[in-house]
Amino acid sequence: MDFNIEEKDKNKRLDIFLLEKYPDLTRSHIKNMIDGGKALLNGKTVKAGEKLRVNDKIHVENLEPEEVKTKPEDIPIEIVYEDDDLAVINKPQGMVVHAGAGNTTGTLVNALLFKLKNLSGINGKLRPGIVHRLDKNTSGLLLIAKNDFAHNSLAKQIQEKTCVRKYIALLEGTLKEQEGHIETHISRDKKHRTLMNVCPESQGKLAITDYKVLKYYNGYTLVEFTLKTGRTHQIRVHASRVLHKPIVGDKEYNPSTKLNGQLLHAYKIEFTQPRTGQRITLETSLPENFKKVLKKLQEK
Repeated sequence: MDFNIEEKDKNKRLDIFLLEKYPDLTRSHIKNMIDGGKALLNGKTVKAGEKLRVNDKIHVENLEPEEVKTKPEDIPIEIVYEDDDLAVINKPQGMVVHAGAGNTTGTLVNALLFKLKNLSGINGKLRPGIVHRLDKNTSGLLLIAKNDFAHNSLAKQIQEKTCVRKYIALLEGTLKEQEGHIETHISRDKKHRTLMNVCPESQGKLAITDYKVLKYYNGYTLVEFTLKTGRTHQIRVHASRVLHKPIVGDKEYNPSTKLNGQLLHAYKIEFTQPRTGQRITLETSLPENFKKVLKKLQEK
């Protein structure tokens, strides 16, 4: 993989730039690969902290951790829809989607390899079948492609915004606006590299989210979010940094929250079946822990 440095990436450290391009890898792993000559700057091995200049060229070779191998595991998962081309999984909260550093077992991919005979290979051996992602602590509906034809079609639908993805979240505080449209740019937080943040247009990727209030509770707001783009942590960032009403239980963006497990659930997905052209709409109810919190709020 080759990258040409543009004005927006000028003066970034090499390791930070690559971390943004490969968010599934750790900073230490990227440093080791740079030190080992797997990421060259203008054809030379340099230090991880080397500052980038406009028109610099980066050549990356094999940044994926070779030692991580995903094996089938008999892990219970809920398949809400399945045909010859794809499946839709209701991912539980707390399950990592695919293997990576520190997560070689117990992932959704481990379960998929056991449950499904075929998975697309577009995203490589570590992420077979994965069309889009959900954070570890986000529950809900996830598209899985069984072949490359379906994968390409579903990915294109997401890119062209014809695949509808809706989430329900419980936010801290009372959101005054009944509905709204959020359009920002998002990049990695400069101080906390595992988090994302709103940034100037020249420094990040476009992130668009629509929202609508579903119900008010005493000091909380139940909100439906519709993704128009699919950036890392998009809803969590827009809730906490733009609406200033972080998601209940989201300890990364809401450290003062008293609940373990963020209340963010991908409850609805609508897409076109790649081969037949049939429009498919699927919904799933809120997880039990989410329902319990809402019930307690209602009783107060």
